[in-house]
Amino acid sequence: MKNLFITIVVILSCTSLKAQKAYQFQTKFDDVVPVLNVGTFHMGYTSDANKVNFDENNKENVRQIHEIAKKIAAFKPTIILVEMEPYRNKKLAASYQSYLDNPKMKFDNPDEIELLAYEVGRLSGTKQIYGIDYQQGYYYAIHYALKDQQDVTTYKKYEELMTKNEKLNQIDEDNMNVKDLLWLNNQPEYLDYLINVNADLMTTVSVNGYSLGTEQASKFYNRNLMMFANMNNIPITKGDRIFILMGATHTAFFKDFLRRSPKFKEVNTLDYLK
Repeated sequence: MKNLFITIVVILSCTSLKAQKAYQFQTKFDDVVPVLNVGTFHMGYTSDANKVNFDENNKENVRQIHEIAKKIAAFKPTIILVEMEPYRNKKLAASYQSYLDNPKMKFDNPDEIELLAYEVGRLSGTKQIYGIDYQQGYYYAIHYALKDQQDVTTYKKYEELMTKNEKLNQIDEDNMNVKDLLWLNNQPEYLDYLINVNADLMTTVSVNGYSLGTEQASKFYNRNLMMFANMNNIPITKGDRIFILMGATHTAFFKDFLRRSPKFKEVNTLDYLK
């Protein structure tokens, strides 16, 4: 009887071990392409509702941006991708080449592309630059426009939570220097917040059992997926290294896309912003 009991325990133990087998899946191609995915605030004109008070023509601001460019250039990108629609790629390439020929050239209304992306490319010898933006309108303020919503607390509580975080971390974007702004914009928790306020939190916006908010959020998801599709359409060869510079909300979405993509492997952005 004792031997029978021991035999049963051994069998059950072996069965348990077999059920707990650790599977190992290779999720990336052997020739995976490294990607430095940097989120930024818009340094020039933007149609976004939320803007940072920033003087793109201030010499000290430009100096700080170029200091950051030196750090990012250490990644040695061979391709630069920016938030511009692909139909403008010829004009973008020509403007970039003009900057390479004359780094002291003046731009009337420079933005993060001319101020940061071009300088990173110049310092690292990058030859290729492409736009991957895809324009698609959506109503991200729908929560504030609809009456008689079924969930009237989630948005309010989330706003209170974010206000608490701003006070705790002494965040004042309009009065932060460039380095601190980019450091903030690339924090994982901040990037999750951007997805929440621009898309996921809209799933709480329903009227009469129908999620009008989700309809709008899906448009923003679609925009970012189309931007990632544009990235996948860029010709890439073995040995390429890609630097992406976009508004931080797009960066947040791309972090998820890049994590799952077999073609690309994201490097730690914060290592290049210290």
